Amino acid sequence: MILTGDPLEWTVPDHVATAVAIGVFDGVHRGHRRVIEQVVSIAHETGLTPTALTFDPHPVEVLDPDRTPRLLSTIGQRIDALSRAGAEIVGVLPFRLIREMRPETFAGEVLGDHLNARLVAVGADFRFGLNRSGDLDTLRRCGYDCGYEVMAVDLVADQGHGPVSSTRIREMLSEGNVAGAAQLLGHPYRLPGIVVEGDARGRSIGFPTANIAVDSRLAIPADGVYSARVDCAGGDHDAVVNIGVRPTFEGGERTIEAHLLDFDGDLYGKELEVRFIDRLRGEQRFGSVDELVAQIRIDVERARATLEER
Repeated sequence: MILTGDPLEWTVPDHVATAVAIGVFDGVHRGHRRVIEQVVSIAHETGLTPTALTFDPHPVEVLDPDRTPRLLSTIGQRIDALSRAGAEIVGVLPFRLIREMRPETFAGEVLGDHLNARLVAVGADFRFGLNRSGDLDTLRRCGYDCGYEVMAVDLVADQGHGPVSSTRIREMLSEGNVAGAAQLLGHPYRLPGIVVEGDARGRSIGFPTANIAVDSRLAIPADGVYSARVDCAGGDHDAVVNIGVRPTFEGGERTIEAHLLDFDGDLYGKELEVRFIDRLRGEQRFGSVDELVAQIRIDVERARATLEER
């Protein structure tokens, strides 16, 4: 069950009681999934329905637009990932509406009355409601009145190297460290987009590429060349992906271009998803088109080798 719109109009069947995890859950990384798994486990043990609530847009986009982080997932990807993690109900909380609510309205009416919550799991620093005036103590007081327990959860650590967080993953992507980001995510970073017309430069040198338009709010890995897998045209294809301004051709506009290995077909207008596996090299300017073509051949062979191992 997917719940959207005004949460004061949400309904679940009267016989359904829920265990609810609340968070932004951007990227649904390993830390997020640990929380969801805990809630799912408790729910199954106690006869509750595991539920996850996420926010849209990202709270920082509303509270401090100049500091809005690049997103690790679209709302559709987030809903899908939360469902696959075990949430049987996923609710998308409209943050602009939630931030205007009295904390007691959210905790009492949304969670208690409309979701029939019996367990609510949040981060220890969770704040909510008008002027962020609600906190863990507020939630616990309301929970006592409404009949649900509140569980504070901690961030998951990554082998002693600090917490698994969306911020760390964004930093890794900005450095081109897609392999490190995948370790924290628990899967390769996924970037969805639509194939749009380019200048056909790749086809003219023997390496046709799909020029991919993506949501400007999403995190883009650093400029460079990557091995990747691309889900499109009804299948999964190995690929070499270039991100950058194509300096050899005096480019200026940043593009994301995927050369699908051993593929010949028309992809214009099709939706696809790039899964970044490893960074092969940084973007560089070549002295001639022949030098570029020679390097692309090397990139293709390195990508094949990398992808065979994954």
